[in-house]
Amino acid sequence: MNIQQISENHILHTYNRFPLTFEKGEGVWLYTDQGEKYLDAASGIAVSSLGHNHPALNQAICQQAGKLLHISNYYYNIPNTLLAEQLVQLSGLSRVFFCNSGAEANEGAIKLARKFGKKSENPDKYQILSMVNSFHGRTLAAITATGQEKFQTSFTPLPEGFQYIELNNLKELKEKINQNTAAVIIEPIQGESGILPVDLEYLKLLRSLCDKNNVLLIFDEVQTGMGRTGKWFAFQHYPEVVPDVVTLAKGLAGGLPIGAMLVGEKAKDVLVPGDHASTFGGNPVSSAAACAVIKIVEQEKLLDHVAEMGNYLKEKLFQLKEKHPDQILDIRGQGLLIGIETKVDHYQLVDALIKQHILTVPAGNNVTRIIPPFIIQKAEIDQIINNLDEIFLNIAVT
Repeated sequence: MNIQQISENHILHTYNRFPLTFEKGEGVWLYTDQGEKYLDAASGIAVSSLGHNHPALNQAICQQAGKLLHISNYYYNIPNTLLAEQLVQLSGLSRVFFCNSGAEANEGAIKLARKFGKKSENPDKYQILSMVNSFHGRTLAAITATGQEKFQTSFTPLPEGFQYIELNNLKELKEKINQNTAAVIIEPIQGESGILPVDLEYLKLLRSLCDKNNVLLIFDEVQTGMGRTGKWFAFQHYPEVVPDVVTLAKGLAGGLPIGAMLVGEKAKDVLVPGDHASTFGGNPVSSAAACAVIKIVEQEKLLDHVAEMGNYLKEKLFQLKEKHPDQILDIRGQGLLIGIETKVDHYQLVDALIKQHILTVPAGNNVTRIIPPFIIQKAEIDQIINNLDEIFLNIAVT
């Protein structure tokens, strides 16, 4: 019995897996247990920002693992503290809570918002607004904040106190945010629903209304954060709009599990001992890995490289769109978070790319995400473009 059969027999069927078993990786490449080589333009869904087997990252992980794997958060640990200091410096926010995933980071932000509302003089200030088509994770509160019914139907009744508003709809935003709103949570680019960016005008109005009504503005940067868009945080593309809370995970430690909630001055003292915790949150090894990721990104000037490669990728995709206008409907995104909207079913396109030994990620309605490691080069982008061109020349439009 092979690995795939054993997995099907013993692991809960919560994923529709492709029939690939990867054994090792090097740079932007992954290798199956059969020795086949695949270009990783998925990065484990925006996680492996430095690619695979980066020597400096590996060294940091091994050095820390040789010292200390775990210690309770009742005590201080050095990597955790140094990471918090760096995140505060990079973001301009004030304090950090560490956990293990993006869903947990958003769960912490929801709890923070609820207590922030309770500390006001208004007993009804507990409403949390999120966007239609948003995605904030798989815990019960996180899927309730997620503005997509398909993720919620099987798990009702959902927690109360959440409302959904249309992204970039200025009129609805003005109508829905009020003195009973505790927080608004928003992705600067909606990833799971198809790489849908927020408008600057909308963000500026949102920031203004949050200030006027004493509302926390939460940016879910689980997918966009830590360099994915060409800046450390996507909100830094909009200097007029600074959030009160930012949630992170995915690329933070380059592949090890870690999540973080960054909190600004407005709410830095809301949570106190006993309010929230995470047994493994900020463990020394993941924290050391995250510190290494930050150092490597800075030393190798990868933020500039992400912006350059992202512009090159979009330029090539728009050229491809001109060649295949009946099949490619739109190109969206920033940095190395790019979506291709097609008439071709996105699962069909992802599968066709797998046959060409290229890994991508489906999203939304017929959108395919290209989210490669930050270290990708033009030659590898050209390979993706050439294979897409070949696919569009031969694949039937559905």
